[in-house]
Amino acid sequence: MTVVKGANLALMFLLELGVLAGAAIWGFTLDANPIVRVVAGIGAPAVFIMVWALFAAGGGKNARFPVTGRWRVALEIAWFGGAAVLIGLTFTAVAGIAFFVVWAVNGALRLLWRQA
Repeated sequence: MTVVKGANLALMFLLELGVLAGAAIWGFTLDANPIVRVVAGIGAPAVFIMVWALFAAGGGKNARFPVTGRWRVALEIAWFGGAAVLIGLTFTAVAGIAFFVVWAVNGALRLLWRQA
């Protein structure tokens, strides 16, 4: 069971990277002039990074303003949900929904197993 729990935490890390990749790809592929695409491609992941660093880094242990309980759940829904929307806009709605469902299952297992 320890291997499965470790795999779930590894999946959480990959989902976090997926948020940043989804935001960057969305920005760089906007139907806009190149300057706007570069600003969005760098700025969107930067905003996601800033929010995560301020409120959730290291399971809340390394965050400047750590949130717990339902505020943590709300933060994760907004953070991963925002990325799912951007992935859906960039690729397909199914891709965005799939990303969100994988996060939801991962989150439910983290709650069940009391993982950070």
